[in-house]
Amino acid sequence: MELRQLEYFVAVAHERSFTLAARRLHVVQSAVSAAIASLEKDMKVTLFERSAQRVVLTEAGTALLPEALAVMDAVQGARDVVDELGAGMRGSVRVGLLPGLGLIDLPAAAGEFRRRYQNVELQLRVEAEGSAGVIFGLRNGDIEVGFLGVGAGSVPRDLSSWELLRVPQVLAVPVDHRLARRRSVHLTELADEAFVDFPPGFGTRVLIDQKFEAAGIERRVVVEALGIENGVQFVRHGVGLAILPAYAVLAEERIRAVPIADQPFQWSLYMATLKKRKPSAALRALLGLVGKHLQQPAGTTLGADLLDQQN
Repeated sequence: MELRQLEYFVAVAHERSFTLAARRLHVVQSAVSAAIASLEKDMKVTLFERSAQRVVLTEAGTALLPEALAVMDAVQGARDVVDELGAGMRGSVRVGLLPGLGLIDLPAAAGEFRRRYQNVELQLRVEAEGSAGVIFGLRNGDIEVGFLGVGAGSVPRDLSSWELLRVPQVLAVPVDHRLARRRSVHLTELADEAFVDFPPGFGTRVLIDQKFEAAGIERRVVVEALGIENGVQFVRHGVGLAILPAYAVLAEERIRAVPIADQPFQWSLYMATLKKRKPSAALRALLGLVGKHLQQPAGTTLGADLLDQQN
């Protein structure tokens, strides 16, 4: 087994295409195909299912990927040590974002990162499937670090995570709704209401669905919003109720924020990486910048990890 073979294997796994992998590696496709065929022969397994329409990892390929990534990270770590003594930090960092994430000034963080580390390629991409998409991207190596918006204690065990903020949720109600003047409501009072929420797979959607299911209430979601601000807009126009971060609705004239008395809702914003992957110097530098550009709206609290760092 050669390092080049693992590099080509990881590229095909990321791109799900021999053609795109070859383009990414700046080699001809035949070289990629030959390297993968040789690796499969050496290991006596098939790593990819190939068809005219797609390239998919087999069970053996899925098992090999995190180990191959760990090897590549170790090689990058060796390069980092040399680069820090010579021409400076190099490499790349791929980051998975949540749609409509407004709790971090990402443009400012990205701009400062690029100015400080001009030889590091920073790639930011929004995961359309929310936290579930970020977790999937971390596991298959498409991204190296990602943001998660999930309930406390809900980060999968195969991920390392840093809690950035804790975000209380409230029931967002249009001003002319029957519940708008209430000081609080109980979950059972919401059984017949229409709701605005995020698509399945978003961490906050999972949290809310679990709470309603545990209470034996079948919730009716009529709109799947694209982000927090988009959800606020639908509530503002009376399309439905929503369980949203308190900070997003407190200043809205046409929305009332009503606490849910018997079922407090709160989620946490995390940064996460795969435990099996050793963070590169570039990734560690990015993690260090995130806290500096964190925005803390009224009603949110710093996560335990950041509190520990500040004490």
